[in-house]
Amino acid sequence: MRLMAKDKTTMKRDSTPEPPPSSAGFEPRTLGSASLDSRSRYINRELSWLKFNERVLEEALDPTIPLLERVRFLSIFGSNLDEFFMIRVSGLRRQLTAGVLEAPPDAMTPGEQLASIRHELIPTLKRAYACWSDDLCPLLREAGINVLAYSDLKGKQRKLLRNYFTREVFPVLTPIVFDPGHPFPHISNLSINLAVVVKDPVLGERFARIKVPPNLSRLLRIPDEESADAYERLGLEEIKAANFVWLEEVIAANLDLLFPGVDVMAVHPFRITRDADMDIEEDEASDLLSAMSEYVAERRFGSTVRLELDEAMPRSIEDVLVQNLRLKPYQIYRTPGPIGIADLSGLMKVERAELKFPAFLPMMPPALTTEESIFSVIRRKNLLVYHPYDSFAPVVNFIRDAARDPNVIAIKQTLYRVGPNSPIVEALMHARDADKQVAVLVELKARFDEVNNITWAKALERAGVHVVYGVVGLKTHAKVCLVVRREADGIRRYVHIATGNYNPITARSYTDVGLFTSDPEIADDVSDLFNALTGISRKRDYRKLLVAPVALRDELIKRIEREIAVQRASNDGHIIFKCNALTDRAIIDALYGASQAGVKIDLQIRGICCLRPLVPGLSETIRVTSLVGRFLEHARIYYFRNGGAEDLLLGSADMMGRNLDRRVEALFPVEDVRLRTALRDDVLLPHLADSAKARSLEADGTWRKVLAESGAAPKNSQVQLLERGGRWRGEE
Repeated sequence: MRLMAKDKTTMKRDSTPEPPPSSAGFEPRTLGSASLDSRSRYINRELSWLKFNERVLEEALDPTIPLLERVRFLSIFGSNLDEFFMIRVSGLRRQLTAGVLEAPPDAMTPGEQLASIRHELIPTLKRAYACWSDDLCPLLREAGINVLAYSDLKGKQRKLLRNYFTREVFPVLTPIVFDPGHPFPHISNLSINLAVVVKDPVLGERFARIKVPPNLSRLLRIPDEESADAYERLGLEEIKAANFVWLEEVIAANLDLLFPGVDVMAVHPFRITRDADMDIEEDEASDLLSAMSEYVAERRFGSTVRLELDEAMPRSIEDVLVQNLRLKPYQIYRTPGPIGIADLSGLMKVERAELKFPAFLPMMPPALTTEESIFSVIRRKNLLVYHPYDSFAPVVNFIRDAARDPNVIAIKQTLYRVGPNSPIVEALMHARDADKQVAVLVELKARFDEVNNITWAKALERAGVHVVYGVVGLKTHAKVCLVVRREADGIRRYVHIATGNYNPITARSYTDVGLFTSDPEIADDVSDLFNALTGISRKRDYRKLLVAPVALRDELIKRIEREIAVQRASNDGHIIFKCNALTDRAIIDALYGASQAGVKIDLQIRGICCLRPLVPGLSETIRVTSLVGRFLEHARIYYFRNGGAEDLLLGSADMMGRNLDRRVEALFPVEDVRLRTALRDDVLLPHLADSAKARSLEADGTWRKVLAESGAAPKNSQVQLLERGGRWRGEE
């Protein structure tokens, strides 16, 4: 077994070349021609992602959104950016170091992409920090929620915080001095740190680093001065006042306790981002579970990708960090603070319902509100659930009921991201306790959920569940559960297959669609899929499922070509894709071909879109929109009008090379006319008509807000679906 870090230069001199000057100002040369070169036919993936995150930032800037929800969007913007640097920017740096010559479809080199990323990101970061300091902070203050600078605190507040510091913070701090006798310390990924310069009367000036404890709340609640006496004997966690101060400022104000007898000359926060994308050579791993555990441990030593500094930090301190972290100038970002804006999510703990989105109660599908068993309902008809508008309880109950039902003899399930305290995993372990055959594929390589999944895999194994970790070289991303039940007329199989994870927490905020069915052909396909995952199989032909990596791309392209034929025959070709990302060149080229044939194409791509729409002679019939709102649009829906014999597919796969070539994915058809019509009319079309949250992609790669028609009220598709509740499925 060999764990391979993609970059092991953590404490070595960085030999990465400087990227060239930014090419972000590049404009397509011949947008009016169908014979565009590759640089013009495709939008760069990384720059498209930055545009997506700008759309997230725009939600934080939107005054019509409840105030604390705006703060949450700003936090999401920061969290997204952290992952972008850990995965995408780190990958580009590795390519630059290795001299990779193979360019993406848009033909930008790694160096050009790195330069363009910085060029695009600097003004966006200025907008983000101005959003916080000039917009959100004053509004929060008006609402009685104060994020205070330590210098603004009154005497009683400072006394309270010093007591808290002495009792709760001081014991866990470890100041590390950097001098000839002490090597430069390891800086953890995404940790908040203080760079401290102290002056000893004998040794002179020395540099020290203090790590802010990650297990303490970074935003500390404090009372106002008048109430401080009442809290003298209480821990800060019990304070209900909506006043906050940053933990690092409290530490900085009490450094005299950490450095007694020396002068603290300067203190400034900083933060680094490390490469978190590492390779595991699975073909050499005798134990993938152990290899993934090692990977999680090793990831903390990835090379430094970004350094964020307090903008007031002197160059002398910056030089110490840059030289010892072996950084290039383009990796350094100075900010007015707070560094690490993802931590603003801590303000969501404030219990102010009027400053958040209105609460809503997810609907229970009417068919499941009777005493009839879920298996009887599914045996009689297919059932769709659309989260979060529909409750996730039917999914949990499906597995719980299977675990309890004496007639159920086997359960098979894939798990990608299940979250902590999972009722799904608990039900699977209970099923094994009930002596049922239980087989679970736990995807250990689900990025940033590895620790959770390793924990669950071990717990399931201890319970006697047969646990497998998928196919070598592939991630299993398909969301499938198969229940085998003995009934009076023989063995019957029940399937739940979906676009989203088996995670009750994310099901409250991610839009996903799931199908319950006892269709024998879908059940046969799912059985074959599990056999391929747990055994050895080269099966390519499935009855109804479209499965990656074996045939999904080819089958979708066949459907696109079929729509071209329909267009030529009857002039009513129509394709609708709703997914998270569109980057696959073959799919994009097929859509370009359909557009040139005159097919109407509506694409709603939440995140990355490398297709360039509205280009005369190339893509003039293609409209691309993106929807960023209260809920994360996560469902993947692929619709083909097919001359009236509509073909609608749901599933786990986005149109990306990784999904189509390096993951096990499954799309499934919705053949029930009633359900298919409901998905088209009550989900797809309202989303495409959204004029409140939608943005439209222009031919030059820019995004503009979709506006309502003159005199009409904006249409918010997510609000419409909330108002309609369970009626979306056409069961009124």
